[in-house]
Formats: sequence, C-alpha cells, structure tokens
Amino acid sequence: MRSAVIVSTARTPIGKAVRGAFNATKAPTLGALSLREAVIRAGIDPAEVDDVVYGSALQQGAAANNIGRLVALRAGLPYTVAAQSMDRQCSSGVMAIATAAKQIVVDRMNVVVGGGQESISLIETPDFRIDFDSELIALHDDIYMPMIQTAETVANRYGISRDAQDEYGVLGIFRPKTTKCSGGPAVCGLQRGITFFEIPIWALFE
Repeated sequence: MRSAVIVSTARTPIGKAVRGAFNATKAPTLGALSLREAVIRAGIDPAEVDDVVYGSALQQGAAANNIGRLVALRAGLPYTVAAQSMDRQCSSGVMAIATAAKQIVVDRMNVVVGGGQESISLIETPDFRIDFDSELIALHDDIYMPMIQTAETVANRYGISRDAQDEYGVLGIFRPKTTKCSGGPAVCGLQRGITFFEIPIWALFE
C-alpha cells in the first residue's frame, strides 16, 4: 500500500471581503500566491507535479474556466501539468487535498498539489449570476437554500445550542496543537526522504 504525505503548505492571510488587501486581486493570481510558495517550500521542480486539484465554491467570474488550471499556470507551473477544479462548497479545499492524496495512493501519481480558495470581493457582486431551475425546485423546494440557513435548520432540528457550537469550534482551533496540521494549498508526495513539516497552530494565522 502506497502512502501519501503532505510535504509543504502555504497560505495567504484572510482579508476582509470588498475592503481587504486582496479585494481587487483576480482569482488566478490570488491562488497562485500560495500555490507557488507551496511548491518552492517542497523543494521540487514544478515540472514534477503530476496534477493540481483545486477547490472553490464560487467558480464564476474570474474563477471560471477551470480555476485549478488557471492558478497552476499563474503560479508558473509548466503547461504540461494537468489541473482540475472541485466544488464541494465549504469543504472544496479540504476535499481537493483528500483527492490529491487519493491520486497518489490509488492512481499512483508521485506529486500532486491540492488546495482551495475563494474570491468573495470579485464574485459576490450585484451582477452575481445565479439562475434557478423551477423544475428542480418542484422536486426539491429547498435545493437553493443558503448554507447559513441550512446550518440554522440543522441546529434547530437536532437541538444543537449556540454554546455547544462554540465549544466545538474552539476544539477545532486547539486540536491541531497536538497533531500534524496544514492550511491552504498542500503538496502531497510519496514518502521518499522529504520532511513532513509539523506546523504549530499559531503559524497558520501569521
């Protein structure tokens, strides 16, 4: 059985939507800032990358047309490196990293980059282009329910209090202190003498 390991990570700071430092940064450039650095930290030739798996929940506007491919090219990876985009809403980036690991274990690739991003400032604009399928709504009337409303529905249905949610959220912050953790794009590779970085939780917020 092959094993996949995360050999490097990189991320950009989280900015405020519309008025933050990255509010005018196009999606391919935004993603490339961290993807390029993750590859540099891994100490590999960019041409060694077999695939880029990139997650984004809002793949439209500047993030349309295979954002994974756009980010890879903007980061300076050669055009011979394949790339794909993944949308699993809020877990798109995590799913992309998990898929990158599966490509190494199952598909026998050697180096895969996985990560994700969102560019709220340039996509959630007044001309936010979303149209609804009335025939789909007739089958599932809540199919277009926003994620925040979905969370409220689940909390009410199962009696999950705000205090319980806050306690669980705090656990998510402190658990990485006792394990190996990463944030942002990750370069996964075969375990072949490459260091697996142990990242303290506070480093994720620097």
